[in-house]
Amino acid sequence: MASVRHEILINASPQHIWDVIRDVAAVHERLLPGRVAATRIDGDERFLTFPDGHVIRELIITIDDRSRRLAYAVVEGARPPLDYHHASFEVQDEGERGRLVWITDILPETAAPEIRLRTEFGITEMKQAIEASAPH
Repeated sequence: MASVRHEILINASPQHIWDVIRDVAAVHERLLPGRVAATRIDGDERFLTFPDGHVIRELIITIDDRSRRLAYAVVEGARPPLDYHHASFEVQDEGERGRLVWITDILPETAAPEIRLRTEFGITEMKQAIEASAPH
């Protein structure tokens, strides 16, 4: 199994960062606007629709406000196709700023280089969206 980890400092309060991350129904509006076209929640499942019409189905495993940790798994529609996917976001304090940590565990291991590129690009987009919406 491959594990891909990214961390990024965000110029926003840890509470604001967590508020955006934990808002699982608003990915298209708050976390990845433009990258995700729509978000739909059905029980513990989240459906992300992309501008090209592709849909990813995820299972929201936990939203832990105390530790500011969100865990989820892609169960259908992964790009590239994966046998296994589990990921988590954690928001850590860095004074007045916050650190976003994104860990993704996947199989097959051969998909790791592409997942690493996608998540690196994605976390940078998340940083931009979160900072743009932060109270000043």
